[in-house]
Order: sequence, then structure tokens, then C-alpha cells
Amino acid sequence: MEPGQRWERLFADLDAAVAADERHELDVEIADRTRAERAKVALAARLAAQRGAELDVRLLAGVRVHGALLDVGADWMLVTPAVGRVALVPLAAVVSMAGLAPRSAPEGVARRFGLGYALREISRDRARVQVLDVAGTSSDGTIDVVGADFLDLSEHPRDEARRSGSVRSVRTLPFAAIACIQSG
Repeated sequence: MEPGQRWERLFADLDAAVAADERHELDVEIADRTRAERAKVALAARLAAQRGAELDVRLLAGVRVHGALLDVGADWMLVTPAVGRVALVPLAAVVSMAGLAPRSAPEGVARRFGLGYALREISRDRARVQVLDVAGTSSDGTIDVVGADFLDLSEHPRDEARRSGSVRSVRTLPFAAIACIQSG
């Protein structure tokens, strides 16, 4: 082998090593930037990109909700577990979810109002609901009052409208104790 050929191979090997180092540095930088971007993604933004997806949601106290994701707010999501039924789920009650794709929506795509506003709308509608709490118990009735961090539920039979004669008791639940509110 002639000295010129030997040096050409030596320089080609050196060039390949430099290119490999540059590729490795670029891969490390991309991975770091990807991790940094993912660290900025809130659960609500991830859920907002999944509207219509079938989710299997595990809640505190072993409660499960399986259905299509209808809507997402700042700290809640709305799922349809069955035809004619909807479940309002505080994100704080979620233990895990299956069925989420890796994509996320830009900030601001989820509804800006929080759980309290959603509950006030349900209260105005006078809908009969079933409230499942994080201890695993349920209460049927109508939401009468929604405070800053609690609600008052007038308990009455599910198949009866809220009338003063049908109210058995008024139960106060802190938002932190609510696993799911179902209607329908």
C-alpha cells in the first residue's frame, strides 16, 4: 500500500469517527430537548389532544371509568362510560389511565374553567347525579350548593326528582373527596 493510500484511509477513518461523535452529540441534544419539552406538558394538555379516544381510567378507591373522552378542563375530564351516561372526573382523583396516545395539544386547548365552575353548571341544570367518593361509597341526589372547594348534595332516590319531601339528608363533600360524578 502506498503512503498516500494509507493516509487517505487514515483520514477517512478519522472523518468517520468525527461524524459518529457529531451524530452522538446531536442524538444526546435531541433527547435532552425532548425530555425538557415533555416536562412542560400538563395532563390536561395531553388529554385535550385525545378527545374521542377510548380511555380506561382508574380512580381512587378502586373506581373505574371506561369510555370515550368527551371534554377536558383545567382540572377535570368528562367521559361517557355508557350511552346516555356521562362521568365528570376530577383529575386529582385519577390514579392511572390506559388508552392515551403520546401526543398533546397546545396550551389553552383544554377548557379554562375548573371543577367548581363545571359543578355549578350541573347544579343549575338540577340533574340527578351519583357522586362516588374516594372512599368507594356513592350517594345519589341533586347538587344544591357549590362552594369554593366543596359541594352540598341533597340525597334522594335516584328515580325521583328533588322535592323537599324526598330529600333524606344533605351531604357535604370536599372536592378532594370526589372520585367521580355520574349522571344519566
